[in-house]
Amino acid sequence: MPSFDIVSEVDKQEIKNAVEQTNKEVSTRFDFKGSDARVEQQEYALTIFADDQFKLEQVMEILRGKLIKRNVDIKCLETGNPEKVSGNKIKCLVTVKTGVESELAKKIVKLIKDSKLKVQASIQGETVRVTGAKRDILQETIALIRQKISEFPLQFQNFRD
Repeated sequence: MPSFDIVSEVDKQEIKNAVEQTNKEVSTRFDFKGSDARVEQQEYALTIFADDQFKLEQVMEILRGKLIKRNVDIKCLETGNPEKVSGNKIKCLVTVKTGVESELAKKIVKLIKDSKLKVQASIQGETVRVTGAKRDILQETIALIRQKISEFPLQFQNFRD
């Protein structure tokens, strides 16, 4: 039976490269001279350090630009609240969301069932598997999901006939 998986994945190496490029640009820019602005990465958690709120926003903009150039969808970034570290320095935690969360997976399954297309959707951990009788119906399902769900980056993998 033809099927495909709906997933949300981000390439960790691309994130690492974007973080390194951001740190390199921050170290060479004149407006950050003498500043302790930088980005640190641990798996899918990024910590941005800066001297003040303005510089924090500047580092965030540089990071977003580098991620976009590396084809990482910035809709998967979840920015926390800035917090003071010591003196007037601040830091901000940015989490890279991966996997289809259970709430979104339920929304996708409900959307597919309400569409009256002849496919079955099942939640399997952090993926949603969609199976159907014909390839055309599966392609219609992909088009429907792309049209209705735009707040979170989704990829469609393992398309099998």
